[in-house]
Amino acid sequence: MLNYKRIVLKLSGEALAGEAHNGLDDATVDRICAAIKGVHDMGFEIAIVVGGGNFWRGRSSGSIERAQSDHMGMLGTVINALRVQASLEAIGVETRVQTAIQMQEVAEPYIRRRAMRHIEKGRIVIFAAGTGLPYFSTDTTAALRACEIDADCILIGKKGTDGVYDKDPNRFQDAVKFDHLTYDEVLQRRLAVMDSTATSLAMENNMPIIVFGIDEPENMVRVAKGESIGTIITG
Repeated sequence: MLNYKRIVLKLSGEALAGEAHNGLDDATVDRICAAIKGVHDMGFEIAIVVGGGNFWRGRSSGSIERAQSDHMGMLGTVINALRVQASLEAIGVETRVQTAIQMQEVAEPYIRRRAMRHIEKGRIVIFAAGTGLPYFSTDTTAALRACEIDADCILIGKKGTDGVYDKDPNRFQDAVKFDHLTYDEVLQRRLAVMDSTATSLAMENNMPIIVFGIDEPENMVRVAKGESIGTIITG
């Protein structure tokens, strides 16, 4: 089993869309949430950061002002967070959604001490709306929240790959998978793990990152059991 107790799981919006690539696929969300419950039942404390790329990507908005576009993307993450919450609670997992933008009619505002208290009580906390600031990705949110709540590591579920490669394994048959990397190697090679801001924040706070394939959500349980799948990134 992983030698960690408290983990932050980063879920991309695309992972929740399944084969549709946009919107939400109920069967996919339910499978992912069943795997999350499996990890939770093993005794791990879990927080989740959700992306919003299945609805909107601020940085690729084209004609819309970037800050405005990023705020639209934050709202997409709230939709995803509420959907994940619904699936988790349907299978008996107590959750709380906290948003970086206040919308108290649907979720709690992000308050660090309250989030940590929920986690200590065995609830899964789902962080939505990114950092609440434009120009920052949900990757950076995952690194930031992991540091803030004293998590032991970040798990990143990647769609279309089972770890980190030297190039896109879906386009190049000779792509080489890494079992272990350092933060510096990720930054210097510009590997597609997290953006450089998120990677730098993890590096500065010595926050381990484990990348695995989310196309088979059960991989999450395998990672939690300590199986050597995916890629581990440390100092």
